[in-house]
Amino acid sequence: MDEKKKLTTASGRPYTENEDSMTAGPRGPIMLQDYVLHEKLAHFNRERIPERVVHAKGTGAFGKFSVTGDITRYTKAKLFGKVGNSCRVFVRFSTVGGEKGSADTERDPRGFAVKFYTEDGNWDLVGNNTPVFFIKDPKKFPDFVHTQKRDPKTNLKCPTMMWDYWSLNPESLHQVMILFSNRGTPDGYRFMNGYGSHTFSMINADNERVWVKFHFKTLQGNRTLTGARAEELRGSDPDYAQRDLVEAIGKGEFPKWALKIQVMTEIQAHKLPWNPFDITKIWPHADFPLIDAGIMELNEIPANYFEDVEQSAFAPAHVVDGIGLSPDKLLQGRILAYPDAHRYRLGANYEQIPVNRPLKPAAHYQRDGMMSVMGNGGDAPNYSPNSFDKIEADPAYREPALPLEAAPADFYDRNEGDDHYSQPGDLYRKVMNDEDRKHTVMNLLSSLKGVGGPKKDEILMRQLDHFYKVDRDLAKQLAGGLGVTFPR
Repeated sequence: MDEKKKLTTASGRPYTENEDSMTAGPRGPIMLQDYVLHEKLAHFNRERIPERVVHAKGTGAFGKFSVTGDITRYTKAKLFGKVGNSCRVFVRFSTVGGEKGSADTERDPRGFAVKFYTEDGNWDLVGNNTPVFFIKDPKKFPDFVHTQKRDPKTNLKCPTMMWDYWSLNPESLHQVMILFSNRGTPDGYRFMNGYGSHTFSMINADNERVWVKFHFKTLQGNRTLTGARAEELRGSDPDYAQRDLVEAIGKGEFPKWALKIQVMTEIQAHKLPWNPFDITKIWPHADFPLIDAGIMELNEIPANYFEDVEQSAFAPAHVVDGIGLSPDKLLQGRILAYPDAHRYRLGANYEQIPVNRPLKPAAHYQRDGMMSVMGNGGDAPNYSPNSFDKIEADPAYREPALPLEAAPADFYDRNEGDDHYSQPGDLYRKVMNDEDRKHTVMNLLSSLKGVGGPKKDEILMRQLDHFYKVDRDLAKQLAGGLGVTFPR
């Protein structure tokens, strides 16, 4: 029997903290000194050239966002300063796991990234068409995405890899249940919702902070595809979603979404029995109702796909005054990983590309690098402080201090005492109707039947046990469909 190898960094240093990032207390935020996290994410960003490592297949459009609801009690962001304000936006929709040549109707989450060109800089709201995600710690992201890509031996998509990983990570259940419902195959991009997914923050004129979640609700109505219809379109029209968006805008049928927010106070966050910064959980609408903020309309297809869609770059780190971040661990990892991926794929000066450029000229001391196309700072100094230029920091933009838990910095188990099953169970029993449940079972069986290899029974039993904890009837239906005896 082969001797087991010790897990090490690329430099050979053995370590054990491969799934939990070092945080200041169990709710975060993440410590910059967690170099293993940096190594995993930085290497992951460099695994593919030249297409995006995720979200490679996509489409985009320009449009307009208009403020329709007064949320100034929550944010001092100039965009939301009064009802009637508006700004130009660019939106990129995408599938997540497939390559550029993959089909638009694959069972996959959909990227929903919005760039707001505001007077205070660009605000990127980079989310998906689902309110939750598979994992909650960024150190797990490269491993998760590898399971959605191709088998390193066969170069084929591999259900065994996917279900092996999911069965070992019950935190993924909520997103898995959504993915294998018909919401996993939306009818193009116009008929789906978008979500910021993470918890963000808003800061008002009195420097008071609240936690927020962002929701884009489609005004075209939600429409999804059955598994059979999605499969048919993969062969007959692999660019179905792209074609639908381009043709609709070309005919003047401009799609619209209503932007709504949920708000949670810091006091409410402390009293919650679960972590409000956990991206695998939703905030119940009954407790945190949706608040109207604005309407987004897409009305212009870029004249050149490569210039604007392929070169567009979105990063959750791009926020504006009055909108901030949170201790959400996965969000904090994305703050590092997304700009790093763009600098690798597009160059250090990717924000000089027109589609990524802010309305007002940027003022900083960054110089040189690939594709510096805006004068490179001319003869102005490239260091600070200096005695020559007139760039100065404005203290009015300082955010209030973020209170941290008085806990040691350590590698906390992200799942200790966590409930992975209640919200997926509520989704299955209370949100889905009979037809939704029927299709979800069919879609799950279609994928689970692809699990093979010597560990097949072990993987299936482990996953069925998770489904049993979600809903007993769901597990029994799946076991029957798989032709296995489930010992429950």
